[in-house]
Formats: sequence, C-alpha cells, structure tokens
Amino acid sequence: MKIAIIGGTRGLGKWIASFLSNKGFDVVITGRNVATGESVSKKLGVDYTWDNIQVASTADVVIIAIPIDITPKIIREIAPLMKEGSLLLDVTSVKMEPSKVMQEYAAPGVEVLPTHPMFGPRIRSLDGQVVVLTPVKTGQWYDKVFKFLESENSKVIVTTPEIHDRMMSIVQGLTHFAYICIASTIKKLDIDVKESRKFASPIYNLMLDTIARITAQNPYLVYSIQTKNSFIKEAHETFLETFVELKDMISKEDEKGFVREMSSAAKHLDDVESALGRSDKAISALTEELSILKNLVGQEVGLRHIYSGIVHIGILDELTPDYLIISRNNSTTQLKISNVEVINNDDLYKWKLKNYAQNSLDISAIFPESCDPEVISETIKKLDGVVDAEVIDTYCGNQIPAGKISVTIRYHFIDSMVVNEVERLLKGFGSQIR
Repeated sequence: MKIAIIGGTRGLGKWIASFLSNKGFDVVITGRNVATGESVSKKLGVDYTWDNIQVASTADVVIIAIPIDITPKIIREIAPLMKEGSLLLDVTSVKMEPSKVMQEYAAPGVEVLPTHPMFGPRIRSLDGQVVVLTPVKTGQWYDKVFKFLESENSKVIVTTPEIHDRMMSIVQGLTHFAYICIASTIKKLDIDVKESRKFASPIYNLMLDTIARITAQNPYLVYSIQTKNSFIKEAHETFLETFVELKDMISKEDEKGFVREMSSAAKHLDDVESALGRSDKAISALTEELSILKNLVGQEVGLRHIYSGIVHIGILDELTPDYLIISRNNSTTQLKISNVEVINNDDLYKWKLKNYAQNSLDISAIFPESCDPEVISETIKKLDGVVDAEVIDTYCGNQIPAGKISVTIRYHFIDSMVVNEVERLLKGFGSQIR
C-alpha cells in the first residue's frame, strides 16, 4: 500500500510518516523545501517528492497534513486527479470546510474521510490517543482505517463535521484562547514565572505546564484554529461576557452572586469526583519520578530521554529537585529530570541485550568440597547484567587444600560493571578467588 503524506516534512505530517513507515507501509512525503524534504526522508527512511499532483495520482492513500489555510486549495488541486479506489484523508483541526471541498472535488470512486487526530507530534504511540473520524459516507476504507486505529489502541470517535467543529470550539478554541490570555497577562504583569513556582501549589505548576504546552505550539496553527472554526466566535463572546460578569461581582463584593455562579459551574461539570481523582494522579506524577530516583542514588539507572529517545545508563551520583547527574566510564552526564523517564529493570536488560556486545569471562574460586557448583552458577546467572553462566571445570588435587574444591565458572555478560559484582558474590559465599 502506497501512502502519500502531503506536508510530511514537519509537525504532525512528519510524525504520521514515521509512524506508518515503522508499521511497514510504503510512505512518500511531500514538502515545498526540497533540502528539508530530502533530509527528513533520509532520516525517516521514506521517499520524498516536491510534486503533490504526481504522488497523489499514484498513491492508494493520500493524507493531507498542511496548514488549515491552504488545505482547501490543495484538495482542489489533487482530489480530481486521484485514482479510482483510493482514499483521501485530511488531519486538520477544522472539519466542515475540508469535508465539503473533498466531497465536491474528489474524483469518481475516491473515498474521502475527514479526520482529526487529537494529539500533537510529541507522542510516542497511538495508545489511548483520541482520533475523530467525520465520514459523510462510509465505505471499505472507513472500515480499514477504523480497524487499524482500534488495533493500535486508539480511542476512535465517529461524528459529523458540524458536531466536531462545535466541540472543538470549546476543546481547542476556548481553552487555547483562555490559556494564551493567562500567559499574556503574566507577561504583562512582569511576573518571574520561575520564581512564582517556588510559591506554587502543585495545581499551579500543573496549570503552568499545560499553558506552556499550548503556547509552545505553532502560533500560526493556533491562530488558524481560532479563525477558521465558525463556532469559536460564539465561544469567545460568551467567555468575555462571563469574565465581565464575574469581575463585576468581585468589584461590587457580591459574595452570594460569585458563590452561586462558581457552584453552578462546578455542578455542570461531569463527575467532579472522577475529575479530582484524575487531577490527583497528575499531581502525584509530578513527584513520583523523583521519589523513585531518591531510592536509586548510588546505583545503576537507565534513563530514556522522552523527546530524543536516547538512553543514558550510569551510576546515579547526584539528585536535585530539577536535575540529576549520572557517571559512567569516568564521564558524567547532567540531565533535567522532567525530560527523562526511569527504565524498569526488565526493559533495561532487554535494551542492553539489544545494544551491548556480549563478553565472557572465566573465574575460579575455592569452595568447601560439599558445595554444589550448579547452585553457584545459577546464583551468578541471576545477577543483573549476566546473560548466562555455566560450570566448565571442578578440580581437587595439588594446590587445593584438603576438603576443598576449585570451581571454574564461565559467565557471559553485557556490562563490565558486573565483573566486580560476580567477585563480590563469590567472596560472600566464603570462597577464595584463585
């Protein structure tokens, strides 16, 4: 299956290209900048062309992942030229206009499926991610896409373009608008945000992180969402009316009115108890990683950078509320705690097996003659970093004291740090290393 991604050199289009390529699909991306396109295609292991029309006319699936402003124009250019039996799909945040244009311009036999992935390009998988489908008519491609998304553990929502845009006027339009207003207000008040975090409750820090996530997005995309969704104007006006009403209650010291309005708003929210539980979990997550790391100081840790995916392994030497320092092979690395996640022992072991070369070493030690060499071997095998271990020789005779036996064990390992652990273990058994 050949999948063309119009605008696959950056943002969500680039993420989709990488994701589908890793799933084994034949992916080709397009982009206006040839140098960027060739660089991205090489990095992702996909094909690149600057010619939207050529690739759209030969692909089985065409995914449009470009700015909202130019999406209708590109649809008009490529949709009439697509081959019969193919699928045209867009991933913009507004659905009514793209849906209308796709239906109007798609060539006969081309299925259209307006789609909105409710996530950005920073996620690592589709697990638990919401994807909204707004088909006007369903066909074989709709069934294939739906089943594929479900197989990837996505939460698939099927609705109309109108209902989607109405919901997005709140989910994106109102919330983004409010968060940007808060960020801009903090800036105008000349508040030192870093300093304010020292005085903050956990919920304030969580809110700041959410605001930072929104304001760090492409501002042109956010502006397009605010202006291209026809339902957002009503949301803006209602928000401003409500702000003025609440502000007047505060100015007039209308306690009853303010309490009544706040209580009424809280009652309108769904399942407040569950909302409190989810927010409690989010707050706990802010400090959970730090608690885990506190118990690992002085031990080996595996840390994965949540953005680059790079794995760092070493001894955790130092820990502060914001940073940690690990050392390995006489070099140290400082990492920001918020940017890394701790890899559990099983996953770390699997990573080492995949990425480290295996070594082997023979070690001999003198034990009481009554010992069981196989038990010693099995105990060594259980050490972290040891891949396997077997007894290769036992010896009683010259140079070995009476009542003693020399046991030689060959063990295979992926990390030289384990060598000292093996010796320490054998000495702990009361043996004498030969």
